Amino acid sequence: QVQLVESGGGLVQAGGSLRLSCAASGRTFSRYAMGWFRQAPGKGREFAATISSSGGNADYADSVKDRFIIYRDNAKNTVYLQMNSLKPEDTAVYYCAGRRVYYSDSAPISGYDYWGQGTQVTVSS
Repeated sequence: QVQLVESGGGLVQAGGSLRLSCAASGRTFSRYAMGWFRQAPGKGREFAATISSSGGNADYADSVKDRFIIYRDNAKNTVYLQMNSLKPEDTAVYYCAGRRVYYSDSAPISGYDYWGQGTQVTVSS
């Protein structure tokens, strides 16, 4: 089991950047694929980015591709989401998620078992 705590959210102007961090507890972080999801006001939770357990594979939603970068540091039990060229429509609560993987270095976009509490990102126009 893993516990996840996000940080780094805040208020930023359109065109700006933010970096979110997600710190995981436990000694098996390197056995988890990790993802970032977001939920805008009045909308459902949606996938944003995912990274494989080794960090060798990643995938992005079309809405964030070429603007966001997901990466991880397994020595620090932390996954990051670097968000650039932010738009007002990126405003949402961002959640970190973990999924135990076995004999796979895939970057799944669903099936996550563990979730953080979320961090608010607000982009002003």
